[in-house]
Amino acid sequence: MKYIKFLFLLFVIVLNISPLKAKEVKNMNQQETIRLIYPQWQGGNIAALLPELKPEDASRGYILGAYLLNFLAPETQNKTYTVPVSSNINRIEENGILGYKEILLQTKQALKILNTTNPDKILVLGGECSVSVVPFTYLAHKYNGDVAMIWIDAHPDITLPEDKTYNGYHAMAVAAIIGKCDNAIVSELPATIKPDKILYVGLRDWERPQIKDRQQELGIKHLTVLEVSKDSTQILNWLKQSGAKHVVIHFDMDVLEPDEIRAAVGVVPDGMKIDEVTRVINDIAKEYDVVGLTIAEPMPRTAIKLKNMLEQLPLMK
Repeated sequence: MKYIKFLFLLFVIVLNISPLKAKEVKNMNQQETIRLIYPQWQGGNIAALLPELKPEDASRGYILGAYLLNFLAPETQNKTYTVPVSSNINRIEENGILGYKEILLQTKQALKILNTTNPDKILVLGGECSVSVVPFTYLAHKYNGDVAMIWIDAHPDITLPEDKTYNGYHAMAVAAIIGKCDNAIVSELPATIKPDKILYVGLRDWERPQIKDRQQELGIKHLTVLEVSKDSTQILNWLKQSGAKHVVIHFDMDVLEPDEIRAAVGVVPDGMKIDEVTRVINDIAKEYDVVGLTIAEPMPRTAIKLKNMLEQLPLMK
């Protein structure tokens, strides 16, 4: 009788525990991807570049841009999270960074989301360029530094706060990722990515000689629009030499040719075509494990004007 009771008890234990263990094993073998809407706008000091818009509309245009990207993106079964972002138009420069307090707080909030959800892969919809800083350094930590970064952009984004030439944090995004920006912000980041694991694609505006010199000093390589216009061979060769298995990709929409589409603030001529950017990203994904992808700097000029028009019409509220 004792033996039968023992078997029955064992059966109950196995019945109750086995499904849990099986579920745990299944979760361990699956890679979770999340979509992160990150409408951070404070890092851009761009109102003067958009005279056709009211200064507050231009400044906060990235908020609408982030939500518009999410609306246009394919529906997903992946979980979606949104980084809470202040809409207070009054920004103060501190430590050489405009909107410093808000950016530091939003950095912590983004990290809290990632540390709580612990994703394996992240799609980021921004927001200005600095929305890549937290997700990419989180992924660099998660994969123990085995990450290469492809930064597709018209600008290198390695301005430093002490330069005192431009106080927009979005122009400091890569500097923050490599750990050379504001100490308080960098100290919050889970990891950094070394300059020799970074490749620029599509650069054509260094803004000032100091930035071009800094890129050379840091040793960050770049490929021109012409060098990637026909195929992605040089990018794939660089990735092979990097030795990294995982890749994060930042796609700043100002890399695009403005005569084809004006999707960002920057409208520097001789940019990449939409098909070229799409091909580059997909070619990388075919050969490597893309764990992070950011779409940044959307500035929906027409949508902002339509929004303002609708707000003035009767029966709208």
